[in-house]
Amino acid sequence: MIQPILVTGSYGQLGRAVIAEIEGRGITAMGRDMDTLDITDREAVFEWIGPAGPRAVINCAAFTAVDECETRENEAMATNATAVGTLANACNETGACLIQVSTDYVFDGRGTRPYREDDPVDPQSAYGRTKLRGEEIARTAESHLVARTAWLYGHGGKHFVGAIQGQIEGGNTQLRVVADQVGSPTFCDDLAGALLDLLDAQATGTVHVVNNGTTSWHGFACEIARQLGSSATIDPVTTEEFPRPAPRPSYSVLDTRRLESLIGRAMPSWQDALARYLEATCES
Repeated sequence: MIQPILVTGSYGQLGRAVIAEIEGRGITAMGRDMDTLDITDREAVFEWIGPAGPRAVINCAAFTAVDECETRENEAMATNATAVGTLANACNETGACLIQVSTDYVFDGRGTRPYREDDPVDPQSAYGRTKLRGEEIARTAESHLVARTAWLYGHGGKHFVGAIQGQIEGGNTQLRVVADQVGSPTFCDDLAGALLDLLDAQATGTVHVVNNGTTSWHGFACEIARQLGSSATIDPVTTEEFPRPAPRPSYSVLDTRRLESLIGRAMPSWQDALARYLEATCES
């Protein structure tokens, strides 16, 4: 009998993609979200994971409101870190692998080359601090994988691609987008596939998982407009012109060479991923 794979945060854009990827491989997926499981409730977590006897638990649940974390850090820490310890303990009791999804925000964002897994961490925001603590606690699971990603977008959630697409399709012909933050836009479907490939490869430790290539938010917006066939003007602006409560990393590029060696392939380019996402949204 093939053991099921459990997924927390199953209603989110990544959780949905992970569930679909698991089921597409003919494996039983069991998903829970806030309405059926509070991952900060230790008893409820053990009651769910224990009887299921899963092969792995993929934790897609997180407090991801970056700006809100600045004033609600204790709540974010409870979800992004303390609850991860409960998941790790439950995995240890069942022999399951814990896959913890993390973020580029654990770095200081001042890099000049793609961040490697063993580069020093130095989060500059409350969100980054809580996710880094979640990484540290996830490593208490005897079998664990910490997958750092960045600039996520996918079906069923709010994200940058949807915001730009909505403005363009709503008739906005002139947009202003930050041009001095650089990263790798990552499609949830591609991340989900890589997570399952890493599980199959019995990968452990920390690995960076993003789509190939880099761009700025402005460059990303221009490509969205181009692929949509829009002639909208997209003006570049600086981070200082759009102040936010939480600091944003100016450089969020992650090195994926370890990922490629583990799964035997490179991730698709971010432009290709965007095309597949937009094609699917137009079809729906």
